Amino acid sequence: MIASRGNPEQIQVLVADSRQTESQLLTYALRRQPGMTVRSCGSKLAHCLEALQSAPVDVLVLSYDPSDPDHQIDTLRGLHNSYPNVRLIFSVDKYDRNLVVDALRAGARGLFCRADQPFRALCRCIAVVKRGQFWVNSEQLGYVIEALRMGVHCRVVNAKKVGLLTPREEQVVNLVADGNGNREVAQCLGVKENTIKKSLLRIYDKLGVSNRVELVLYALTHQGISSLASASATSAEIPRKEPTPAEEARPPAGKRSC
Repeated sequence: MIASRGNPEQIQVLVADSRQTESQLLTYALRRQPGMTVRSCGSKLAHCLEALQSAPVDVLVLSYDPSDPDHQIDTLRGLHNSYPNVRLIFSVDKYDRNLVVDALRAGARGLFCRADQPFRALCRCIAVVKRGQFWVNSEQLGYVIEALRMGVHCRVVNAKKVGLLTPREEQVVNLVADGNGNREVAQCLGVKENTIKKSLLRIYDKLGVSNRVELVLYALTHQGISSLASASATSAEIPRKEPTPAEEARPPAGKRSC
C-alpha cells in the first residue's frame, strides 16, 4: 500500500514514457520500493505539465525517445523552466556527447542508462537526485568538461537570470574551471592560497554545492548568456566505471573540499 502524500519521507515520482507497457512495468516496480509514491504519464510536454499540475512531484523520470531527440530536449527544457524545483532524470538506452551535454544544459539532474545500469541503480539515482545532487558517470562528466572548455566566461544565474556570484567569485570559478589548482588561482589573482579556499567555500555556500564536480554541473544548468568555461575533476572524485552521483565526491558533514 502506498503511503499518503503527506508523508515527508515519501519521494513523489512521476514516470513519463510514451511506451505504455514499459511505463506500466517501471511504475509497478518503483511502487514496490519503500519510500516512493509513483504515478505515470505520457512523455510529451503537455502530458507532463498536466500531471505536474494535478499533484506534487519531487522527481520526474523522462524516458528518451530516439525517434525525436530534439523534441525531448525541448521537453526537458520546458519542464525545467516551468517547474525548476522538480528534479529531472533522463532515462536512455544509449547516449552520445551531444545528448549528454544538451540534456544537462536543458535541466536534467541525472542521466540514467537503462542498458548499463540495473533497476536498483535507478532507485538510488532517484534518491540522489531528490537530494539535489547529480547522477552522472565519468564519461558523461568528461563530455560536459569538454563542452565547457569551448566557452569563454562563467556567469552563474538563478531562475530569474540574476547573477549569484560577485565579479571576483566569477574570476575564481573561471580560473578553477580552466583546470587551475588553488595555488595557481591565487597567483593569478595576486592573493594568498588560503583566500582562494575561503572564496570557494563562499561560492559553494551560495550555490548549495560541496566540491568542484558539483560546481561544474550546477553551473552548466544555471549559466547566463555568457558561455561557461572548463572545469576539472580527478578520477578520485568521479570513479571511472560505476555511474556515480556527485555525492561520491561529497566530503563528510561539516567539511568541504576546495
